[in-house]
This record gives sequence, C-alpha cells and structure tokens, in this order.
Amino acid sequence: MLSTTTKTKAYWAVIAANLLFGINFSMVKLISPSFIKPFGLNFIRVAVTVFLFWLLFVLKPGKGKIEVRDIPRFLLCAVTGVAVNQLLFIKGLTLTTPVHAALLILITPVFILLISVLFQNEKMSLLTLFGLLLGLAGSSLLILSKEQSGIGSDMLLGDILVVINAISYALYYILVKPLMFRYSALQVIRWVFTFGMVLITPFCWNQFMSTEWGRFGAEQFAALAFVVLGATFFAYLFTVYGLQHLSASQAGVFIYLQPVCSSVFSFLLLGEALTVSKIVAAALIFGGVFLVNKKKIS
Repeated sequence: MLSTTTKTKAYWAVIAANLLFGINFSMVKLISPSFIKPFGLNFIRVAVTVFLFWLLFVLKPGKGKIEVRDIPRFLLCAVTGVAVNQLLFIKGLTLTTPVHAALLILITPVFILLISVLFQNEKMSLLTLFGLLLGLAGSSLLILSKEQSGIGSDMLLGDILVVINAISYALYYILVKPLMFRYSALQVIRWVFTFGMVLITPFCWNQFMSTEWGRFGAEQFAALAFVVLGATFFAYLFTVYGLQHLSASQAGVFIYLQPVCSSVFSFLLLGEALTVSKIVAAALIFGGVFLVNKKKIS
C-alpha cells in the first residue's frame, strides 16, 4: 500500500513530465530548423540522454544486464520508440505548428486501442468505437484544414509525420509491455535509448556535424538545454517514477496537459493563432481519447 506522500509525489512527477513535454513543442521550434537541423537535434537529445541514464546507473547501480532472448524485442522497441518516433516527431514538428503536433500526439491512445483490436483480439465496445472515430475525425480535421501559418512551412507533411510518429509510439507501447514485467522501467528505457542511439546515428551524424554552433546565442543554448535535459532526460525520469507508483491509466490522464500547455507557450513565444478548426479538432480529440480511456480510468 502506497503512502499518501509517495502517491502525491508520483502525481506531481507525472504532471511535471507532461508540462515539460508540452513546453517542448515551442522550444524545438525556436531552434530547429533555423539553428540546428531536426536530425542533428535528435542526435543530441538521444546521445545526452543515454549518457545521463548510464551515469545514473554508475552512481546508483542496479540491474544492468538484459537476457539475450529479449534483445530482438529491445531492438524493435528502439526502432518504434526512439528511431522512428523521435526522428519523425522532431522533423514533423519543424514543418507544422506546436498546437497541431500536440493535438495529433494526443491520439496515441486511440492508435494503441486500434492496434490492440486488430492484432491482439482486444474487444471494443460501442462507446470505445465511438471514441476511436471521434479521435480520428479530430485528427483528420487538423490534417485536412487549409490553415496557413508562418510557423509551419509544410503543415500537411508535418502533420502526417507526427501521426506516423504517434502510430510508431503506439506500437512501442504494446511491444514494451512484456519487458516491463521482467525488468525495471528505468532499465528498459536505458537500454531502449542505448539501442536507439546506435540506430539513429547514421541518419543524424551529418546534420549534427553541420551545426554552426557560433550562431547560437544564450536564448538558443537555453532552448537546447531545455529540449535535451528538461523535455527528454528529466521528463522520461519523472514518467518512470510516476509509473512505478501509479497505474498507466492514472498517469495517462495527465497527457491532456500537453496540448493545453503547448497552446499557451506557442501563443506567447511564437504567436500561433487559435482558430475555430483547432478548437473543434481539440474537442473531438479530447472527447475521443476520454472515451477510449474511460473503461480503464473508471
């Protein structure tokens, strides 16, 4: 039985993680692609996070090894949860707007349900089917809207890449579940990121090496530090801590903070406008995700 203090800390950890993820949408736009190309930024995110995860392991040793039979699944998790997920997320975000990206990321639970129904024979009630259709309708409205924005250079392509990223993460979520029963969450994430860094390096190295660091000022370095440390290392660390003490459904409720936080910071930092299509799409997606998760939450 968890103490009230521990559970409270877990809730605050999950809240902090989602706020960091929400702010991250605008921070990425401040530096990429203007100062650093998307794949170059991905390399820094993943490489620094891997280094810090292993440093944490050295400072506080735990179980380090993984079984040989689990390596193929770890590799699949690295492909879906780091390589495809991270590369397409940053690339897509640089092409679309933070609010579009945050809302489209929100439909990940819808894709998790859809994949589970198609490949794991999970049953779907009429209520969850309605929620799935609402979420897909909201995301389709965003993608097909003819919104023009100086923040997004190719919003259609950017939105599509973000959706593929959400599908990839949904696959990762399903693939990683068996590993979570055999290893600690921190151990799983450390190895997934380690394998992921190896996979993305060939795609990211040239863009990383072409970065002109002399063009960076204090604002750009601060945004980079936030993206790498705040929205990657600490956000994942907070998420792991939260999931150790809360159920996935309890922690998942706070994903709604991401688009709200993203909207506020995108308006303040980038001047992104709040349009009718975004409000309608947000209502559809919020409603869809709520209905999809309703059975798990109640």
